[in-house]
Amino acid sequence: MNLIFHEAGHFFLGWFGYTIGILGGTLGELIVPAGVTAYFISEARYTGNGLRVLLVFENFLYVGTYMADARTLALPLVGSGEQDWEILFGRWGVLAQDRVIGGPTRTLAWIGMLATLAWLVWMCLRTTKSSG
Repeated sequence: MNLIFHEAGHFFLGWFGYTIGILGGTLGELIVPAGVTAYFISEARYTGNGLRVLLVFENFLYVGTYMADARTLALPLVGSGEQDWEILFGRWGVLAQDRVIGGPTRTLAWIGMLATLAWLVWMCLRTTKSSG
């Protein structure tokens, strides 16, 4: 599912220029789950919304791993064979910092996922206490 959103992001955001098209893959896999969450946030369905937020943060794990691989190019790729973050970091002059950027991105993912799980547990306990 994430791969579909990633590749669709390249396609749709590519209409706005080369750089945003390359960045579009990552944006696609982050924006689609975040957008679905935002759409359903008005409903008091804590479990479903929590799982959607968890999916957003889970994508940051992949993004951080992908960023950290910009120089080594060890991950298998789908498509053109060019690595998005190698291109972007190279254009921005920060290719040598790929691991420095990718590591905190993965840390953000873990913190976000753990916080979301803690929130889900808290909401379940709160709901159980108020209904019992």
